[in-house]
Amino acid sequence: MRANNSNIGKQEIVLTDFFYGLKDALTLTKENVKCLSFENVHLIDSIDRVAASDIYAVVDSPSVDASLKDGYAVISHEVKSATDEKPVRLLILGSATPGDDGVIQVTPGTTVRLSTGARIPVGADAVVPEEFVKHKDSYALIGVHAEPGRNILLRGSDVSSQKCLIESGRMISPSMVGLLAAGGHSTVPVFKTPNIGIIGIGDEIVEPGKPLKTGKLYASNIMTVACWCIKYKMKARMTTANDDYSDILNTLKTLSEETDVIITSGGAWTSDHDFIEKVLEGLGWKKIFHRIRIGPGKAVGFGILNGKPLFILSGGPASNFTGFTQIVLPGLLTISGHRTAELPSVNAILASEIRGRNSEWTDFFYGHINFDKIFPTFYPFKERTRLASISEATAVASIPEGQECIPAGSTVCVQLLK
Repeated sequence: MRANNSNIGKQEIVLTDFFYGLKDALTLTKENVKCLSFENVHLIDSIDRVAASDIYAVVDSPSVDASLKDGYAVISHEVKSATDEKPVRLLILGSATPGDDGVIQVTPGTTVRLSTGARIPVGADAVVPEEFVKHKDSYALIGVHAEPGRNILLRGSDVSSQKCLIESGRMISPSMVGLLAAGGHSTVPVFKTPNIGIIGIGDEIVEPGKPLKTGKLYASNIMTVACWCIKYKMKARMTTANDDYSDILNTLKTLSEETDVIITSGGAWTSDHDFIEKVLEGLGWKKIFHRIRIGPGKAVGFGILNGKPLFILSGGPASNFTGFTQIVLPGLLTISGHRTAELPSVNAILASEIRGRNSEWTDFFYGHINFDKIFPTFYPFKERTRLASISEATAVASIPEGQECIPAGSTVCVQLLK
């Protein structure tokens, strides 16, 4: 829905820029970016990367029928009537341990002592744990029965050759790495992650580590954005630029040549010192949108510069972070090949009412989620605009367009931040 444009002058232009709601902006973002190419990496380096193809097992694991216990390989029907009082006597032919190449065949009246993981001898179809076996000379006295298949891990039980271990688009977890290794892989194809150029814009901002003069503040926004990129295995390069057309222009030119994606922070609104859109127009970017109906974060923008995605974020901490998590991060995850290009979410009970500022916008509320109760509970913070509150938030809820408030006790979908 286009905002009311009955006003005139500059305010009219600003209002009519709010054409897209969150869903439309998110769709446009994902439609106008594409996955990077893939690369093969060692398994140890694949954690939290995204599989670039379906990956199939090339071997069975275990590669043989193996014993689940330290015990004795038997022919099950021979020990069917075995008891502690009337044990079945079997001749011990030898022993086997995991990885042994030799094969000992069990025949009627014989047995083989096995270590856990050892190959099941030919002829045997069960294993009796050693705690149920006594020794006498070269014989094993079996004091319990064992049905066919007892204590045997069949070949391919964990991983079967040609079985799909992970689908394209899934993130690889540490446990999945173990499964891939068992399936015969030492390297895997994963989507490349983008190099992100992050520009903090403003005369007042100072790079962390440099002296802070009166009236200045440290560029905390770009640090937050960079760390979120690194969290998802992306590379981040940070720099700053003054509220100066030429400075911003030159910085954008350099980063557009050296990175895959650019994110600007600050200078995104309509004051005389907000140059980012003017600079981008001068560079001939393709604007997809700039300013959407979300709060905080309405100044978020997206377009293409020199064939590469470029995102605009405002300088206010809450607006910056909301624009990043709701628009920029989904775009970056799509570029990195993620099947689900959004923050993880859960349903939770709302502990107190949340009320929006405009029913035609999507309003976001930061807070804390408690999993200690039977059903997760979300406690929204009263203060929505301060950096300290956002840094303590573990989740974020929203009021969708068309609603003014959500009462306490309602079930809401919340995105997890930690």
